[in-house]
Amino acid sequence: MLKSLRKEVPMNDLSLHPSGAAPTPPESDCRALVPAEGPVAVDTFGGRVHVEWDPSAAVTPLGQLPFFAEFLKVSGRFDQWVETCPVSWRSNNAPNKRDVLGTAVLAILCGHWRYAHISALRGDQVNAELLGMEKMVSEDSVRATFARMDEDAALAWLRRHLLAVTEPLLAEPWILDADVTVKPIYGHQEGAVLGYNPHKPGRPSHTYHTYMIAHLRLVLDVEVQPGNQHHSKFSAPGLWDLLDRIGRARWPRLLRGDRDWGTEGNMQRCEQAGLAYLFKQRMTKRTKALVERLLRDAEWTNAGQGWQGAEAQLRLAGWSRARRVVVLRRRLKKDLAIEDRGESGQLRLSFTEVEDDVRLYEYAVLVTSLDAEILTIAGLYRDRADCENNFDELKNQWGWGGFTTTDLKRCRIMASMTALVYDWWSIFARLAEPDKHSESITSRPLLLNAPARRIDHARQRRLVISHHHAEAGWVERACRNLAAFLHGLRLTAEQLTPTQRWYRILSRAMRKYLHGRQLQPPDPLPAPP
Repeated sequence: MLKSLRKEVPMNDLSLHPSGAAPTPPESDCRALVPAEGPVAVDTFGGRVHVEWDPSAAVTPLGQLPFFAEFLKVSGRFDQWVETCPVSWRSNNAPNKRDVLGTAVLAILCGHWRYAHISALRGDQVNAELLGMEKMVSEDSVRATFARMDEDAALAWLRRHLLAVTEPLLAEPWILDADVTVKPIYGHQEGAVLGYNPHKPGRPSHTYHTYMIAHLRLVLDVEVQPGNQHHSKFSAPGLWDLLDRIGRARWPRLLRGDRDWGTEGNMQRCEQAGLAYLFKQRMTKRTKALVERLLRDAEWTNAGQGWQGAEAQLRLAGWSRARRVVVLRRRLKKDLAIEDRGESGQLRLSFTEVEDDVRLYEYAVLVTSLDAEILTIAGLYRDRADCENNFDELKNQWGWGGFTTTDLKRCRIMASMTALVYDWWSIFARLAEPDKHSESITSRPLLLNAPARRIDHARQRRLVISHHHAEAGWVERACRNLAAFLHGLRLTAEQLTPTQRWYRILSRAMRKYLHGRQLQPPDPLPAPP
């Protein structure tokens, strides 16, 4: 039987395969497995969809950037900033200065917090030209440019433009808030040392010494220092340098700070300069004795929001004179929760209830040179809590929580640059909604992020924006109003100087703060003979 089979089937007609291998399908079947050119048909629950790719399409996720770009152009802020940047190259292959700075601005504006995130911008073929750029540069170009800058010249350049943004507002009565925030550092960076770090104890950090205009949430200046330099004695030189640059005629009506600022050196300097101050006082032994005496003997008056206040004169050891202090107290409710850690570090929770015949208070002590009533003093210091909202926004929604490099110089440059873009955007967002400050977590999705497609036809360039959320109508009206206002300024650009245009922009953006008044620019200098 086997012999007959061998005769019927020749050996060269048999296909031999390794064990487990499948026979090769016919050529016609192989062609069906090769991806076809053109659109791809995909069967979905909504029916068949034809998908295709177009890497060269002019689309962008930042569809409403043209309005912000026009704001920067009409105000003159961006051009002046780029022109005065203290960096230059001799190589013909070096990147364009405007391209580098524009890329950094867009990265900050998008909420990036690492240099590596800049790569996400390089595929955008719409937004580069809106800022007058030739192209988006790489993250390495941005880092290398900042490394090339002279630190003192770069910081002076950024401080000059930070002050130029807010200078028209400083002629109004204003309050200066000075505070420090901590930025934890992961890795080996210059200046990353152990210091005061309440959220991550034992973690090296940098400290950001910041000076802000109260209520407006605008940054005047920021200094990045090592993590162990968090006390006000490290802030004071920068503060007085800022006040010297502002000029005595535009000084704040009040300087506010936390308990680190309530030192003899700071208070004496303010008294000599004629600058009113309001600081929180540390709970020293003599301070506690004063609180006990007032709790026993003083007549307490209403201080607002459930607080009561009493005042006295206090002179601590090391003080050159007695100063006015205001003690605030607020009664705690009956049901209290207690949280502590034992010797093992284990978290323990317990609850207690205060009896009716026992009064339990929390209290705070303020030292001030103001002669206002207690209710006003208490309200002024409570308003200082807005600093924490600034820090939360700048660290978590902008770039202060990142852009870390091995050297401290580039961290300082990027911190000041982030503060500058933050101020620009805050004023732009107030133009759209003057009644309040909108944090970027709200304003960016409304006024910046929107898918858009560029269409070039008949020598006209159009950008088609698509909104698919409940606030689409408000956003369109706000952007149309912005465009109309900026268009009106542009028509009068020949008659108005950049300074005059900026005063008009701030007058509109700060309409609620100014109660509808117009900021008056200084008279132009006479032309030389």
